[in-house]
Amino acid sequence: MSTDKEYTYSDVSEHTTKKDLFVVIHDKVYNASTFVDEHPGGEEVLLDVGGQDATEAFEDVGHSDEAREILNGLLVGGLKRQPGDPSPKTPAPGATATGTKPKADASAGVGLYAVILVGGLLAFGAYQYIQSQGTSK
Repeated sequence: MSTDKEYTYSDVSEHTTKKDLFVVIHDKVYNASTFVDEHPGGEEVLLDVGGQDATEAFEDVGHSDEAREILNGLLVGGLKRQPGDPSPKTPAPGATATGTKPKADASAGVGLYAVILVGGLLAFGAYQYIQSQGTSK
């Protein structure tokens, strides 16, 4: 899709339905209409930010590189800022307010899975023990 086109916030705000949904992320305009049904977080997440700046919501979730590639395929143009428009909500992707990249904490996700796995194993062991006690009487 062409990225030469420029949209104003007013233009973007006219695209808020499931079949016609634009969002702004880092001053770029994306047509999310074709992705609404595929969005892993559900359509409501996109519809809630439709027609407006979704930068903060997008970055707060911490989307993967794959999600960013999908987003690039939805690009339809740039945002033409006008006087009175809201200022950008967050810094560029991968940067914090101080300009440094945040440290990735992948170990927290792995740790959570480990806790769930160990908890499941303990629960299964306890269930088996209780069952064996009930049948041996």
